[in-house]
Amino acid sequence: MLRESILAHFRPVTEEEKLLLQENAAIQKDNYATGREFIVDSRLLLEKGCLIEIRPHTRFAYFPRHRHNYVELVYMCAGSTTHIINGTTKVVLGEGDMLFLNQNVYHEILPAGENDIAVNFIILPEFFDRPLSMIERENVLRDFLVSTLTDDASGTNYLHVQSKGIVPVENLIENMLWTLIEKQPMVDTINQTSMGLLLMNLSRFAETINRSEPDQAEQKMVLTVLDYIEHHYQNGTLAEAAAALHQPDYAVSRLLKKRLGRTFKELLQLRKLQQAAYLLDNSTLPADRILTAVGYENSSYFYRCFREKYGCSPREYRKKGLPAAARQGKAPV
Repeated sequence: MLRESILAHFRPVTEEEKLLLQENAAIQKDNYATGREFIVDSRLLLEKGCLIEIRPHTRFAYFPRHRHNYVELVYMCAGSTTHIINGTTKVVLGEGDMLFLNQNVYHEILPAGENDIAVNFIILPEFFDRPLSMIERENVLRDFLVSTLTDDASGTNYLHVQSKGIVPVENLIENMLWTLIEKQPMVDTINQTSMGLLLMNLSRFAETINRSEPDQAEQKMVLTVLDYIEHHYQNGTLAEAAAALHQPDYAVSRLLKKRLGRTFKELLQLRKLQQAAYLLDNSTLPADRILTAVGYENSSYFYRCFREKYGCSPREYRKKGLPAAARQGKAPV
């Protein structure tokens, strides 16, 4: 649970909420949007030049169907709120839950009570540039998470994370809230770093994402396969991944192509190459040892695939990626 000082900041009834209670009024669209369509506008919620801000979720009234021109993260500090996604999917947030919504999603919120305290993070898409760049090691699961948050073409446009009890995630959220409440110097940079760490942790706890939504079976299967690839990229097989899902091979293959535009083989190879690049950047292993470590048996095939992805040989990649002092004494690759 959040420390009491943070909860106390969001618990008081706001002026907007007082008006809603006194007049039994509805949410005023003009407070949030400027155009005819109800698209919540970041320009009304963010100070100029800021990439991220927080505001308490407005209680006591139904928040009608809308979209955002930013990425929204709803964090449930206490109590619960009920969200309708794209007109059909019901998501109930309990204490400690997070709901990420990208710009492509339609969102409604049922009325919340006084003790249902949620915080909305208003986040511009460019905020995620630094978190992505700080992640030292690519992997297919993190790619999926980031594309979900920032890519309108993504097949998935929200993430529900049941994070209560996951201590590193709770601590990172608390740090972000405290930094924004206290208006600390370098607030964007500090929170971008925290968000990068948060994404890393979410990739470790993939089983907590969208696990309670009954109509998200396909997405759960995709996440399970990506998690399987992350842990078995050296010698994983489609048959083994499909068996874990109790699905036929062809169904899993078709699902991956539909959702991610890649086959299982392509995703497995992508993960091998990502790990090879990581080892080139962070170890002194020669390339012939690296290709074996990531699961390649045919060196010619490895070199060809590596060049196709990164536009250079492993040796050239290492030379470009590390400072000269770090390369001294290394065997050529």
